[in-house]
Amino acid sequence: MSEPLAPQASAFAFVDSGSAWRAVLDRADHLRDDSAALTALWPQARVIVLDASGQAYADDEGGLRAPSGQELSEGPGGVGAAVFLGLDGEGGAWFAIEAELVAWQAPRRVDLRSAAAHWPLLHASVFAQARALQHWRSRHRFCGACGGEVAFARAGWLGRCGLCGSEHYPRTDPAVIVAVGDGERLLLGRQAGWPPRRYSVIAGFVEPGESLEQTVAREVLEETGVRVRGCRYLGSQPWPFPGALMLGFSALAEPDPPQVGDELEEARWFTREEIRAAAARGERDRDDGVGPLLSPSISISRWLIDQWLAEAEAHARG
Repeated sequence: MSEPLAPQASAFAFVDSGSAWRAVLDRADHLRDDSAALTALWPQARVIVLDASGQAYADDEGGLRAPSGQELSEGPGGVGAAVFLGLDGEGGAWFAIEAELVAWQAPRRVDLRSAAAHWPLLHASVFAQARALQHWRSRHRFCGACGGEVAFARAGWLGRCGLCGSEHYPRTDPAVIVAVGDGERLLLGRQAGWPPRRYSVIAGFVEPGESLEQTVAREVLEETGVRVRGCRYLGSQPWPFPGALMLGFSALAEPDPPQVGDELEEARWFTREEIRAAAARGERDRDDGVGPLLSPSISISRWLIDQWLAEAEAHARG
């Protein structure tokens, strides 16, 4: 699967196993059925506007342009057509709405990947949440059980079939992403469509009836032919492209020669010196055309690589 964006920088809240990070928004589930409360919040609320392709309305500099609910009152949409996202730290409400439902424009539109790298945490996280919900709603307009039309309730968080009454909720698909080492080297792979010399850690989706640890072993073996001896959970990150949760692991594996199949173009072991040089190259933002290029610094894949390097350096120092 494609490598995700995210940890420390902005868009997606990152949680490691040794910390308890608070969400940027209080999802305020208790308000989703309270239409009177949502209506009262709407005029002063911030509303992120998404076009049909999932891009957000932005200002001239590419920052978030989120009007108030009152500013959107001229369009056909309103609180009843919007999705309630939650409350910020000051108690202000945030909603999301489709651009086609509002008579309001903005100078620019920005995609989520760009926002993840440049927007403040609150704005980028709100965008990520809104985009994931937009994707789910657009693909669940009809019931998977009977084909009936689905109407959305609970401020956009519940789909209910008008024929059979089945209820549908937003989906999150679990996936593992793992930094695999053999005690001395780090295993990285690359897909054919990536930029030249770009490498990342191994990732894949959890299959039915499988534990996370089993997924780690299976995915690494399937994609690289390397046998995993054990693994350890490190942290997680939401990945709204379209709706996955990345579960980060480190793993110890046998020093098997990598053998790729259909998913990867290449997989190989890298020494600690090679990874250190690649990390420094990225920090200088200078491509010397020689060594591997690692994942962007805003990605959980890069965070896992940095974690592996830090542990390897500490072990080398004794």
